Amino acid sequence: MNFKVLNKADYSIISSAVDKLNLSNASELKSTILEINKANVSNIIIDLKATSYCDSSGLSALLSANRLCKNSNGQFILTGLNANVKKMIEIAQLHRVLSITETLEEAEQEIQ
Repeated sequence: MNFKVLNKADYSIISSAVDKLNLSNASELKSTILEINKANVSNIIIDLKATSYCDSSGLSALLSANRLCKNSNGQFILTGLNANVKKMIEIAQLHRVLSITETLEEAEQEIQ
């Protein structure tokens, strides 16, 4: 499994175990997000500290997660971005749309 889910009282944390978030695994991330959302969880944190690269398929999966959470009146937060992933998000100007924190602890505080 490329994505580990930790369910908390008011939110879920998805931890990526992949080095590259791309076409080969973005659909698995989307499926994981949909399963969490179907369980009536509207607050999701995705921790990408193990991920060093993200292509357009990965960005699409992250945007889908953001939209699902917002449509459920929840929060979506990205955390643990390395420099390459952060740069891709900034080039696509998604840092204006997505909530991003430096650490998982900051993300958890923001949701609570």
